[in-house]
Amino acid sequence: MHIALSLISFQDLYAISSVEVGQHFYWQVGNLQVHGQVLITSWVVIAILLGSATLAARNPQTIPSGSQNFVEYVPEFIRDLTRTQIGEEEYRPWVPFIGTMFLFIFVSNWSGALLPWKILELPNGESAAPTNDINTTVALALLTSVAYFYAGLQKKGLSYFGKYIQPTPILLPINILEDFTKPLSLSFRLFGNILADELVVAVLVSLVPLVVPIPMMFLGLFTSAIQALIFATLAAAYIGESIEGHHQLSNNLFY
Repeated sequence: MHIALSLISFQDLYAISSVEVGQHFYWQVGNLQVHGQVLITSWVVIAILLGSATLAARNPQTIPSGSQNFVEYVPEFIRDLTRTQIGEEEYRPWVPFIGTMFLFIFVSNWSGALLPWKILELPNGESAAPTNDINTTVALALLTSVAYFYAGLQKKGLSYFGKYIQPTPILLPINILEDFTKPLSLSFRLFGNILADELVVAVLVSLVPLVVPIPMMFLGLFTSAIQALIFATLAAAYIGESIEGHHQLSNNLFY
């Protein structure tokens, strides 16, 4: 009996040890290695978003009902979020950017939370959410950085850089460092939460493959949605800060 239990425990530990972090399917393009897994899952996410938008735009009714109510609620929600963070006068040009960020991250996160059982096997590794790869989250964070620098320069010109010596030139190094920590914070927060969620579910599936992982999957769906909301909110807050030239309370809301 003791030997049997030891064998079961050994098999469980072996199953847990097979859960790998950072293993990807690569394409070799010349001297470059391209993350094939990330591109495949990203294309699937983009196809889902484009297909949903195409279906939503077909046969719109004057009096919305059913799925049309939901479809109209999503852009309204994104519009309200962007207006709250950027301001009534400046928010409109940024709604597409914030909306794209939110929807791409949201669907990407859910793609990993809904398919945790390595259903789609690849030659090396398995399909997973694009956002559980640090390269994807860093790219999204850098896009956000470019966006808020562009917003500030468009509004204020070169005088935008005067913010680095406000309220005193002594704070110049700290203010410069802040612009480096923003993309780091955005990328590692999203990457860490999504990767941790998928690892927890993968370990539970290895140990108890039937019932126990289901509550964690629902928790993962909730966490994934919250992470998309946090990223979009902070991105809008950073853009609003660049335009207005002062620190908003919402910048530190999720730190």
